[in-house]
Amino acid sequence: MRVTQSMLSNNMLRNLSASYNKMGKLQEQIASGKKLSRPSDDPGAVMKGMAYRMQVDKINQYQRNLGEVNNWLDNTDEALNQVGQVLHRTNELVTQGASDSISDGDRENLKVELKQLQNRIKDLANTKVAGKYIFSGTNTGEPLFKDGELQEIGTNPNKTPLPGFEEKIEIKVFDGVKIEVNTQGFKMFQEIDKMFEGLIEKDNLTQEDYNQAIGAIGEKLDNVVSQRADIGGRQNRVEMMDARLSALELSSTKRMSENEDIEFEKVITEMFAEEAIHRASLSVGARIIQPSLVDFLR
Repeated sequence: MRVTQSMLSNNMLRNLSASYNKMGKLQEQIASGKKLSRPSDDPGAVMKGMAYRMQVDKINQYQRNLGEVNNWLDNTDEALNQVGQVLHRTNELVTQGASDSISDGDRENLKVELKQLQNRIKDLANTKVAGKYIFSGTNTGEPLFKDGELQEIGTNPNKTPLPGFEEKIEIKVFDGVKIEVNTQGFKMFQEIDKMFEGLIEKDNLTQEDYNQAIGAIGEKLDNVVSQRADIGGRQNRVEMMDARLSALELSSTKRMSENEDIEFEKVITEMFAEEAIHRASLSVGARIIQPSLVDFLR
């Protein structure tokens, strides 16, 4: 086969173009830090990358959900802690009223502070976090106490809470895993409020009335402690789930990096090698193209 000048020129241009393409690809990888810039680069690796990215996004969403769970549990625990403090102060006053050292008049005077403690309990029952009432079940837009009165429907003794007040709120923290974030406080606050009403609304409180109240306060305190123990158990579960998600995020991110990210040392070395080849091609090409018929005739 006769090799013409045109064939040599075309071959040289084709090789130079291929060399430019390789250098362009390497330059793109160095600039982005990624092996792949379009699906056609490696369809299989791109599909894997999409799957890893979706998994990492899902883990990040679950981690944000855990933050919301912690927010609910921490604020509920703090509110119940304050309820416990109010009940302890109530117990001090009631114990004082049950002693022989004060008069009936002084026992009546204790009602003033007891009334303030009752109001404090109502404030705590209406604790809001991010605009939501945390003790109102799924009815988060409504306070348990409205205008100082517990929101009940029906008549005594068949009063029941408004719909939703005793419903659970659950947040998804993993595939198929949900954690209850709220504490249904209606019954607990209802009983505490009734206890205060029994002391405050009764005329001429006696030593015996205060003695009976001591036992009732003890029951309410036990209930608050039980609720806080339940919250503590859920917080431990959240911590374990958080550790699990962190480990999954780390492994998924590592696999995604191995699938997509370049090794800079390797790619830069390839770039230098390709540049040397390109320079050699240009040098050889210049020698092939330069001689022409005119050069020969000279």
